[in-house]
Amino acid sequence: MMNWIDFIPVVIAQAGAEVELGVFSMILRAGLMVKGVMLVLLLMSVMTWAIIFYKWRMFARAQSENERFHQLFLRQQKLSIIHDGAEGLTFSPVASIFRAGYIELIRVSKKRTENSAHHSDDPTSISTEIFGIENISRAMSKTSETELTRLEKALPFLATTGATAPFIGLFGTVWGIMNAFRGIGLAGSASLISVAPGISEALVATAGGLAAAIPAVVGYNYFIQKIRVCDNDMKTFTAEFLNIVERHFRRKQ
Repeated sequence: MMNWIDFIPVVIAQAGAEVELGVFSMILRAGLMVKGVMLVLLLMSVMTWAIIFYKWRMFARAQSENERFHQLFLRQQKLSIIHDGAEGLTFSPVASIFRAGYIELIRVSKKRTENSAHHSDDPTSISTEIFGIENISRAMSKTSETELTRLEKALPFLATTGATAPFIGLFGTVWGIMNAFRGIGLAGSASLISVAPGISEALVATAGGLAAAIPAVVGYNYFIQKIRVCDNDMKTFTAEFLNIVERHFRRKQ
């Protein structure tokens, strides 16, 4: 006599032979609206994974080049040598801020030297020095905003996908269920056999929406945290560099 435990796989195999439960087969049997919804969700999912992969590589390289720049900045004493080394670190936000600050520092220093040569007893020299530091600060702040914009690029799509994909999938599900019940009404039969296929096909849209939304939300939160770290790193370096510039001007007095 066959044990009831051994009988379960036989029943499942027979049910699987009679009813196709594959996701792709359910999508193919769905209506045009549900297929359109699934196509939209598929495109959103492909774009989401492409953005996640691209941003992951970008942040990994930015972090690596930030570390290289910090080592160069701590090891070297001359700003000109640091600037030459930072030229090749194009993915480093901190290196970009340093280049902007260094270029403005050179410009301010040249102007300060010219003013000192022509107006050695000018009482406004202190004011000129203050404005020079402010110019450097503004240049670095502007570059910081540009770098943040670059780091945040394409992230709004992840946020949009995470917020809208479940509702797009739900729309496909509601539409599919409406068609399923309409078919039941026309057929005049409300048995489980007639209801289950249509509802299962409609629910695939909800699953597709969640499959597109979950990676988008996780990726968005992960990269937002990375941006916060980069932002704090840029602010810390900006304050440190401005302190160095201020000490430099004071030694020139």
